[in-house]
This record gives sequence, structure tokens and C-alpha cells, in this order.
Amino acid sequence: MNLQSATMLQALPESKTLSILNKVTLLKQEGHDIINLAGGDPDFNTPNMIIEEAENAMKLGMTHYVSSNGIPELRNEIAHKLKTENGVNYDPSQIIVTAGGKPALYVALKSIINPGDEVLVINPAWVSFEPLITMVGGHAVSVDLNPNDHFKLTKDLLDAACTERTKAIIVNNPNNPTGRVLTNEEFHNLRDVVIEKDLIIIADEVYEKLVYGTHQFTSLASIPGLENLTITVQSFSKGHAMTGWRLGYLALPNELVPAASNIQGHLATCTPAFIQKAGVVALKEAKEEVEHMRSIYDKRINQVVTYLNQIPGVICPHPEGAFYVFPEIKFRNFDSIELANYLLDEAKVAVTPGIAFGSSYMHNIRISCAMSEGELEEALSRIEKALNKIE
Repeated sequence: MNLQSATMLQALPESKTLSILNKVTLLKQEGHDIINLAGGDPDFNTPNMIIEEAENAMKLGMTHYVSSNGIPELRNEIAHKLKTENGVNYDPSQIIVTAGGKPALYVALKSIINPGDEVLVINPAWVSFEPLITMVGGHAVSVDLNPNDHFKLTKDLLDAACTERTKAIIVNNPNNPTGRVLTNEEFHNLRDVVIEKDLIIIADEVYEKLVYGTHQFTSLASIPGLENLTITVQSFSKGHAMTGWRLGYLALPNELVPAASNIQGHLATCTPAFIQKAGVVALKEAKEEVEHMRSIYDKRINQVVTYLNQIPGVICPHPEGAFYVFPEIKFRNFDSIELANYLLDEAKVAVTPGIAFGSSYMHNIRISCAMSEGELEEALSRIEKALNKIE
């Protein structure tokens, strides 16, 4: 019997962030004092009213199969949220509730990608975009943004990446890992290319609640001309501190709903009903808690950026959203993997190498600010001492 895995999947890389998490877990089990700044898991607990709603729903018997597209109450609340907060008019029938953001992205991609279709990925990009594209039979094409130009997305870059095989563009706004929030000029660049090339946008907007300073979040589907060309992907994980709950959704044009619904039904049957009930409360009642977490992330980011920029050889732009920083660090020609390994071995601090987000980012690392101020201060002190040892 030939027990080889599918050819397409043999070259599929494991998630670099989960790989680091596994290594950190092993080191901690061995007794090492590791501070993990490599993950994307909020350190806040899920707000109590959300937990209580899930408990009540389970006690009331919401532990059975429900509609594969989601319970009506949550889909209605999502549609209301998208209209009032994002300026996007989706009917509840256009919303599919999934077990997290990753399944939402998979369903979105699987709904539109034929074998060999190309999908533009704007780098630096979240580590799972390219593998997900591969898993649905597509081909990821990198659009590398320049750190020296503030990671600006230009029409020329998009035009140069497009071919006759290009089908879609994945846009992550606010961006993980850079924290960049797209500007009106960049929205117009995207719109022009999408309309000219007859493309579809998959808008990953899971960090929308985490925007700082004078910057404002705008949903791509609200841009005139993009209403029917955008699939919006969302998750409760980051803004509501619900990573372990696995609750997300996609909102998509009417024409794509039957295919996406069919995929969701075969892939997952449904998202647990009691978790969906908790999602209703998250949207309706947890706004103060979400804002409280956002304000604390803002303070932490300021703390980390200020500290890193006083270390010689470190350049750390101030992020506009999400909860990461993406500094450039050049020491002894270390690439980002060597530097991440050095910091883990020498400082006992885990970070994510920049190359995980695109091959052009060999001297960057991603640092998560989803830690207490005290833990961040200790981690930064360790990083500084370790860097000062490098000749």
C-alpha cells in the first residue's frame, strides 16, 4: 500500500507561528523561563457576558445541529453590525458563520478558485494565506511591499503582479504583521486594478477593532465599485479575545452564496449553536470591553516601539492597527530566522522571523504586544541585553 500524502500537500509548509508555539511549549515543559512574543493570542480573558451566554445556551439544549450557514439570530446581528459600523449592506442570507477565520478564508477561496488560478498576496502577509491558496488548488503570487516606502500599496505593484490567470487579491487590513491601515489612495489603487482586471477581493478584516491614533478603519466592501466584488472575512478572535472559541464568518455576493454554503455544509456541518449565541452577545453587549482592550494594546504598542527604537541598530515603525510591531534589526548579517533562534536561545524570548511573512523581510521580526506591560518590559530588557552581546 502506498501511504504517501497527496503530492500537492507534500510541499505545504506548517504554520510557522504554530511551529514556534510548539517549540516554546516544549521548552517550558523542560523548565525554561520563556516569554512568548511570537503568538497572536490576546492575553485577556473573554468578557464574562459572552461566557455566561454560552453556558446558558448549553443548559437550554443548544448542543444540536443547526443550519450550516449559521443561526438566524447571529446572521441578523452580523448584518446589522456590517451596516451600522462598516457601511456595508449585506442581507443575512449572504452571511455564513464558520468555526473561525481560517475556515471562512478556506470557504471563500474554494468558492472562486479553479486549479491554476492565481491569487495575489500582499506581503508582508499572514502565514496561512499562501498555504490556504495552495490547498484549494490555486497559486499564490507575492506582491512585496517596501518597508522604506512605509509598506505602501501602489497600482504599479499590483499591475506588475497580474497575469491572465489572476483571479483574486487577498487584502489584510489592518495588516498582520506590520499593523498598517490602508489609506484612501490605496483603496483607490485596489479598486482600479480589481475593476480593470475583473478580479475578486477577499478582505481579511479580523483586526478592524484594533486601530490607533487618528487612523480609521474602512471596510473594503464599503468602497464604491467594490460592493459586489468583495468577500469580507471576519473573526471574533482578536477584538473580542475569543481565539479558542473558533467563531468567524464571511459575507459575500449573492452569486457566490450557493457554492460557499455547499462547501460549508460538507466541511463543517455547522458551527456550534451555543458558540454562535455567545457571538450574538459579543456583538451587542461587549463594546465597552472591546474598547478597553484596544486602549490597553495602544499603550503597550507605544511602550514597545519607544523601547525598541532606543536600541542601536533597531528601526521600529509605529503600527496603526492590530497588536504587533515589525522592527527591522540588522546585526552581524543575521537573517530573521537566525535572529529569532538567537533570541530564543540567548534571551529566552520567542519572536516570529520576518521571513514567515514574505521572503523579502529577512531582517524583520514580529513581536506580539498581547502580553502585560510587565512581561513586555522584561522581554524587551532581555532582547536588548542579547543584542548588545552581538559584535
